[in-house]
Formats: sequence, structure tokens, C-alpha cells
Amino acid sequence: MRRPTAPRVPNGVRVCRRSACVIGTAALLAPLLLSPMSDDDAPEQHLQNAFTDAAREYHVPRSVLMGVSYVQTRWDAHPGSPSVAGGYGPMHLVDTSRVPPAPPPAAAGAPHGGSAGTPAALDPGALGGHAVRPADLQRAARLTDVPAGRLRTDPTANVRGGAALLAAMQRQLGKPLSNNPMDWWEAVERFPGTPDVTSAAAYAKDVFSVIRKGAHRTTAEGQEVSLPANPAVHPRTVRPQKPRPKEVECPAELSCDWLAAPYEEIDEDGDYGNHDLADRPRDQKIEYIVIHDTEAKLPSMFATVQDPTEVSWHYSIRSSDGHVTQHVRTKDEAWHSGNQFVNARSIGVEHEGFLKQPGTWYTEEMYRASARLVRYLAKKYDIPLDRQHIFGHDNVPSPTADSIPEMHDDPGPYWDWRHYFDLLGAPLKATAGPDSDMVTILPDYKTHQPVFTGCSRDGAPCPKHGSSAVRLHTRPNENAPLIQDPGRKPNGEDSTKDVNDLGSRVSAGQTFAVAGRSGDWTAIWFQGQEAWFKNPKKQPTAVGSAGRMVTPREGLSEIPVFGRALPEEEAYPEGVEEEPESPLPYHLMAGQRYVTQASIDSSYVPRSTFLDTPAAVVKGDEQYYEIQFGHRLAYVRSSDVDVLNATAAAGPPAAEDGGSPGR
Repeated sequence: MRRPTAPRVPNGVRVCRRSACVIGTAALLAPLLLSPMSDDDAPEQHLQNAFTDAAREYHVPRSVLMGVSYVQTRWDAHPGSPSVAGGYGPMHLVDTSRVPPAPPPAAAGAPHGGSAGTPAALDPGALGGHAVRPADLQRAARLTDVPAGRLRTDPTANVRGGAALLAAMQRQLGKPLSNNPMDWWEAVERFPGTPDVTSAAAYAKDVFSVIRKGAHRTTAEGQEVSLPANPAVHPRTVRPQKPRPKEVECPAELSCDWLAAPYEEIDEDGDYGNHDLADRPRDQKIEYIVIHDTEAKLPSMFATVQDPTEVSWHYSIRSSDGHVTQHVRTKDEAWHSGNQFVNARSIGVEHEGFLKQPGTWYTEEMYRASARLVRYLAKKYDIPLDRQHIFGHDNVPSPTADSIPEMHDDPGPYWDWRHYFDLLGAPLKATAGPDSDMVTILPDYKTHQPVFTGCSRDGAPCPKHGSSAVRLHTRPNENAPLIQDPGRKPNGEDSTKDVNDLGSRVSAGQTFAVAGRSGDWTAIWFQGQEAWFKNPKKQPTAVGSAGRMVTPREGLSEIPVFGRALPEEEAYPEGVEEEPESPLPYHLMAGQRYVTQASIDSSYVPRSTFLDTPAAVVKGDEQYYEIQFGHRLAYVRSSDVDVLNATAAAGPPAAEDGGSPGR
């Protein structure tokens, strides 16, 4: 067999290739300043009253008005700041005078059934023959006789405009202004103006699911809003309304298209792109789903994924409405994570957006579509819904020591992991008491607003915004130096508060072993160091957790940590050269403990040659544990560690009988 080598890159082409992900350009859009939450001690209720008053004025059930607003924005207003779709306020009313026209249907690179910028169009008669357009802010201004500018900046006026639009849609459909929420299903389908039947039905299902279950939230602006549950409401079943390409793998309630990533030779030397053939899960178990953001607009990403000299990923999700486009079959290996070991075991999902502009790009419809897709894939491939299996590109382990500085940092500190796992149906929560040996990072996203810099320019403070990230210090003091990452900054530079600097951060849902406690501060084991974060009882940033940890086996003073779980030398067949190990430049010392949620088999896939069939997977007998070692995951040999069970209260952890690996 030909010795596996990495494909060469043609001159002048800047790519990440088979093990890395897309390098986007954050400068494509200027960052948008977001309004900070109110500093008042008690949440305000003006928005709650606005829903009540507007519902009464326009004869719309308040639950329908509030349910629509919740699915549009989770009741957040961002006064005066539009989303990427041009939507404003808690009702996400779209100012059509400020939104650029969609690309023509014949645009190059169109997915099956639609243009590169839009999903497949609605059948003209699919929604009763009525025109479908977004919740038009300009029309709402005319209906309410209020200047458009006020609807962009005043949440109360915005809610009133949304109520007027719903009532107008109901009348257009020839339906009464009924008190029964279920009588408003068709009007709700039309409210966001999605040009796809399946997406419209899924949107309505989300709204009526919220009405059925109820909701309570304090918004980013400090408004306390409650929607009582209505168990009498029963959302309808959503089914696809148009034929799908045979390649598409999506749940029935998602609108999905296909836009193929090419698998083809680039030159006469055998270089190729932009993914690898595989036969997963038969030849390799799919263990992970990696969450990315594009750091570019979606049409640019569609051009990238169709270029054989570039990288690839399995799915793209559009910000404005959550529309899904698949590019690589899940049985095949996309080049997306920066680590071929992870690529061989994962599915990559890209989200249109910029990590420095979360209020603009990380929309509720995108979160919900992504969660539907990931929930479907996790069930199909038996992937656990936890943060060691569903993780960000910024959590992918570096495959080698010298690759650490090149690893990516999306989707960043503003991705709302807590909300995302709620949507997945696997909420992040305490599983042990507050004095347990393990903690799960879990700040309150909306009120937890650590200082970041660099969103608009280097060193400049970012606008205040909710965050999933918790910052780590060398001592239990806010003035103490930040924890340093010697792999990310090998020349000894200090960690910073820059939004792209992961060196001293952990994230919601990640679980760590407790190294100490001091007043309002908790220490965890992090990359071989004691790392401290503020964790006051009245407003905790972490909760108690139960589970398993690993520690160096008795008699070992230090063990190596890896970014991939490679087979032992004897496992490689003749003709396949052993892939060299590259321990990461960290120290896992005796007495330190790290949380594990899975053991895995060792493997290596020599997919560096253009083939008509998948390359054979080299599988070893060596077992590894996947651990939460720092902000990123890592692997340790099972033969190097003992396994401990966390106890409910602080104290010596209990040893697990035998310490044998298992899921």
C-alpha cells in the first residue's frame, strides 16, 4: 500500500485541508453593539404588560402572541439592533426597507430545490394560496399608525405591531379572531415569512409547544416574562411537504436540501479533496457531533464546500430561518475539525454566524433547527447527549503538540450551551450536592457577562452580553493572574480577555474534578494546574456533579496526555506505517483527577490517498479514556490510570472496582 501522506496544496490556495476547518473572515461584517441588561435589582414587567395590552387591543390570544415572540427571540428586544435577517424587537419584525433582496433562483451553486441563498420555494397553493411574507415592520407601522423607527427601538410598540400583524393575517385567512389558540395555527405558520412549507409547520409546532408547556424567563434587558402552561393545546405533527434528494439525512420536521461537496482528484500527483470515503458506522463508530460557526456568510461557505481544494463539513444551517443544507453523507468523513482522529468519528455542523456578533447571527430559529438535527443524529448513531460528545470546534483536542496554536475557537463564548441542551431535551443540571468532588460549569447565561475584548478592534471592550464562558485564575482572587496555556502560547505569553483567547476559560456543560474550595471560589484541575473561578452560592457558576474521574495509576508520578487515541505499534498491518504519537505539552501528575464520560477504542484511518472505496481502519487493543482536560478534550491510556467515582460530598473519591474501561 502507498505510504499515506497528506495531500499537497496547490500554489496560491489558502486552505486548512483534511484535518482543519474553514478559516472565515470576521471582518466581513462590522460588529453590532448590543444593549446591556438593566442594572435594576428587580426585573421589570413592562414587557409582560405590553403582551397583555396588545393582545386585548387586537383580539389575539395572549398565549399566541407570547408564544410567537418566544420562538422569534425568547422575548429579548435588543432595542434598535437588527438580526442578520433585519428583524427588530421581541417580535422580530423585519424591516423590509433595509433587507437586501434574495439571490435569483438561478444563482450558481444552488442546493437541490432552491438558490444558494434561499431554500426551496413554497408551492403557491401550499399554504392556502395566500402570499407569504415576513413579519413586515413597515406594514406593522401602518397598521398601528406608529413610525417605523419606534417599532425598531420601542419593545412595547414592537409587540403591538406583532399583534396587529397576527390579527391581519387571521382576517386574510378568513378566520375569526377566536379565543382558542389552535384556531390561529395557520396565521402563526405565516408569521415569520419562511418560504418553505415544512419550516413553516415546524415553526408553528414550536410556538404551540411553548404554549402547551408554558415558559418563564428574565430577558437580556431585565424584563421578567411568564407564559402560563396550557395543556389543552396539542401541536400538530410535521411531515415533509416536498420530495427530498436521496442523499439527505434529516428529521421529517426539518426542511433540508443537498449541495454536494466534491470527492475528486486535484492533480496528477494524487492530491484530492475535499473529504474521505468511509463506511460509518460499520467501519468506525460515530462518537461525536462538532458544533461550528462559519465566520463567513453562507453563500461564501457554499462556494467553499464545493471547492475540492478546500475543506468540508456535513451540514450548514442558515442563521435567518434555520434552513439546513447537507454536503457530505454521514457515512463519509468530512475535513472539518482540525483533528483527523475526531473527523473519523464525528459529524460536523456549521452554523452561519460570527462569534463576535451573537445577537445578530445566533438566532432562535437556527438554535432550534440545529437542535432538531443533532437530536435526530444522536438518536440514529447512539451518541450521548453530553458535552464530551456534543461539543464545539473550540473543544476539539489538538492532534499534536505543534498544532495547538492553530486550533480554532468557534462557536465561542457567546454560544448558549445551556439553552442548546434544553432544546436537545438533555438539560444541563446538578447531579450531586454542592460539595461534590466534581462540578459542571453552569452560569446563568443572561446575567453572566464576563468582560471580553476584541469584538470590534484589538483591546477594545466587547458590548456586555450573556456568556457560557467562565474565566479561570491562578488564585482565588479576581486580581490574580489568569491561568496560562503553555500549548496555545508556547513562547510564554499571558492569557488575555480577548474573545478569541481560550487559554483561561471553561464553558457551560463541561465537567471538572474539584481541586479545592475557598469561600466563594472553587478550584478545578485544568491542564495540570489548579484553576480558580468565582462560584458564589447566591449566583453559582457551577453545580455539583456525579460521575467518574481518572487519576494516574498508583506508582506513576506523571502520565502523558494525547489529542488522539492511536493504536499500539503491533496493530498496524504490513504496508501501513505507524502514525507517530505526539503527547501534548501538559503534565497530568499523581493526585490530579479529570472527569471522563466515555472510554474509547484506539484507531487510525490512513485516508490520505484517493481511493474508490474506503481505506481500512487500523484498530488497536489499547483502550483510552476521553477526559475534560482543559477547555479542550484529551485522551489518556486506560493502562495509565485508575478510575474513581465522585462522591456527593468533598472527601477521598471512591475507587471503581477493577478500574476497567466502559461507557
